[in-house]
Amino acid sequence: MTRNAHVALVTCFNEDETVNYGATRAQARRQVAAGNDLMVCGTNGDFSALTHEEKIRLTREVMDEVAGRVKVIVNVGCPSTFETLQLAKAVDGLGLHGIAVITPYFIACTQDGLIRHFTTIADAVNTPIYLYDIPARTQNHIEPATAKILARHKNIAGIKDSGGSTETVVEYLEVAREVGDFEVYCAPDHLVLWGLEQGCAGVVSGLGNVAPELLAQIIAGFNAGDIESARAAQENFAGLRKDLYALGFPPALVKRALYMNDNSVGLSRQPALLPDAEQDAKIVEILKARNLYR
Repeated sequence: MTRNAHVALVTCFNEDETVNYGATRAQARRQVAAGNDLMVCGTNGDFSALTHEEKIRLTREVMDEVAGRVKVIVNVGCPSTFETLQLAKAVDGLGLHGIAVITPYFIACTQDGLIRHFTTIADAVNTPIYLYDIPARTQNHIEPATAKILARHKNIAGIKDSGGSTETVVEYLEVAREVGDFEVYCAPDHLVLWGLEQGCAGVVSGLGNVAPELLAQIIAGFNAGDIESARAAQENFAGLRKDLYALGFPPALVKRALYMNDNSVGLSRQPALLPDAEQDAKIVEILKARNLYR
């Protein structure tokens, strides 16, 4: 099986914090040129700061921009099943590879509640659904036993694991092997190559916004059987992650690192990271050390 990488595309903003759709399309073109697939409205896309209408338009704009050249997944997860369902129906039929549904946030869910939530969405649309687990941000976790139940749904295609636990990834992969036709995507950027070696269908990367070619090298090396090349790229990628994320909230740092090379991406919506001269200097130093500063 050929593996792939979806980059969790940043959402670009103007100075007044309105969405800059043109700049976002430019970032999509950059990823297509590198050979990466896309995820729209993910954590690195500031999804929690976007309105319902903005998410729909972003999806349409990106789908128009890539014109079928790469696979696109969009995250529609909201705190309530009601709102998630509205958004899922709005993007269904746009030609997406998949619709990701992040676990509800703020609302504490039982495993039964999660099953009802995901099943409701999967029943209502034709686009394949991908479960999206990131418990550190949502405080709700899809247990492997729950994933096994959901994996049997004819319209649930896989899961994006952003928890960072290798044990959980392995358990999800066991579900995939048992149920069949269920894809596991590993998200933490220091685990890209590890996840591929374990049998993951691919990865979803936020850091790929900063270094799209480096991410593509890991995937290409693995697919070609050149593990030495893939490992070298992974070590570089993991080093970038460690240095950059040591400075603060990862999605905001990804956006700021991009800004250092291209100010059209804008800032994140408040109250996220604001410009800081000392921090910016450290970011530039990190980028220069890996020949990523233009």
